[in-house]
Order: sequence, then C-alpha cells, then structure tokens
Amino acid sequence: MSGPTGAPVAAGMATQGAGPFVTLRTYLHHGTLVRWRARQHRKGLLRHPDQPTVPVWQQPAYNWWTGLSFSIGSLLFMLGAALSLLHTPLTPVQIGIVFFLGSIPFTIAGFLQNFQAANSTNFSRNAPRSADRLHLLGRRPHDPGWLSTITQFAGTVAFNFNTFDAIHPDAKWYIQDLTIWLPGMIGSVLFLLSGYLAFVETSHAFWSWKPRDLDWQIVFINFLGCVFFMTAGVLAYVPKSNDLTWIVNLANIHLWLGALCFLIGALLMMRESRQVETLGQQTQ
Repeated sequence: MSGPTGAPVAAGMATQGAGPFVTLRTYLHHGTLVRWRARQHRKGLLRHPDQPTVPVWQQPAYNWWTGLSFSIGSLLFMLGAALSLLHTPLTPVQIGIVFFLGSIPFTIAGFLQNFQAANSTNFSRNAPRSADRLHLLGRRPHDPGWLSTITQFAGTVAFNFNTFDAIHPDAKWYIQDLTIWLPGMIGSVLFLLSGYLAFVETSHAFWSWKPRDLDWQIVFINFLGCVFFMTAGVLAYVPKSNDLTWIVNLANIHLWLGALCFLIGALLMMRESRQVETLGQQTQ
C-alpha cells in the first residue's frame, strides 16, 4: 500500500511529513484504512479502539480549559492594546498591568500544551501504554508538536518579563529597549517559530491549504496571529526621540490583531476538544 507520499516505509504503511518529521501514517488495521495524525494523537483526539484509559492531559476537558486560558489571555491583550490606542482615564501603569495579567493565562496555557506534548505516547499500531513517569517539560526534538509547544511556552515566559518590566519602565530609552523591547522580540520570534511548527505538524508538509479542516483553521489563524505579534514586536522598538508616536500606535494595532487571531484560534480549539475520533472509524 502506498500513502500520500507514494512511498511505503514499512509493511503496509506509508508516511508523510515535512522534512525529517513524520506527522501522518496511513496503514491497514484489521482490514480498515487508518490515518494516524500526530496533532490529534498528542491531544488525545484520536484514540486506539483498544485503548483502556485516557490520561487526564488527553481528556476533552483538558483541551477545553487550555483553550479557555488562551482566550482569556488574548482578551486581556486586546483590551490592553485598545486602551493604549484610545483616550481613557487609565494611567500607563494601569494599562501595563492589564498586559501583564494577560501574559499569565498565556503562560499557563503554554505550559499545559507542552506538558501534554511531553507526556504523549509514541506511535504504535497497538493500544498505547501509559508513560512510566511524567515529564515536566520533556525532550522530544524529533516531534514537531513538542517543539512547537516548548517554543511557545518559552515565548510566553519572555512576554511575562516584557509586560512586567513595561509596568514601571525606566526613563532611559535604551534601558527600555533592553528590558521591554528585547524580551518582547524574543517572545515574538519564539511564537513565530512555534506557530509554523504547529502548521507543519497539521499540514504534513511545509505548506498546505485546507480551509475546511478545523485543525488547519486553528493552526493557520494562530500562525497569522504570530505574524502580527512579530510585526508588533518590531514596531515596539523605543527610539531615542519621542516624536514617532505613530509607530507606537501601529504596534498596538498589530498587537490587537494578533491577539484577535489567538482568540479565534482558542475558541476553535475549545470547539475541537469535543471532536474525539477512534482509529479505524474516522471520516475519510
């Protein structure tokens, strides 16, 4: 049997993926065509028919609460960006607190996703066994899902520093660039890398166009949000002169758009949490 790549790898099995990653396996299981997908596997959305139990981190509720945490963080970032653009009675310190509060749910959700990926079982045609021990962060460099979640989690931590330092910024412009802009840029780069790795994991290729697939919609809108965060991070550079206020406004507009994309992705993730499939009973 040949799979989407047309190149059988093992007896009765074909694989597909971008570069060294294998994210799709197609094979026969008791005479039924099975399509194993990496993202659905690690999230517990794709289960083996003989799987006795499902760990907590692969339950629908776990995925739903992760999506809710992302949505809360996104809403607070949107609020902070909007307050920065509008004339309000709030002080810059109070607006900075809104951003910092938004970074906390992002970090919680980022950790929950990475914990899930770190403790996901390896591919097997048989029912997966429970892990011998739990991993806090894990190390799975050949797994694009784990690489995506660990880089996103690291990016959220960078945003914690970025938003906390912005509450009471130093008066010197170059100190602001070192303590606020630089961590924000690091977080934006990590988010961009994370978003593309998630896109690769779902696409099974370096690029795809599958707007009817819910999982593709989630990773695509999240990647678009990462792009907006990246442009906002670049524009948020503090210049020596304070005359270029329009750049700050443009950065906040891009930040608001990025947070909107993450909010949509989080809401779709919450919807996805209910769509659990069983291997061999998938809709072709």
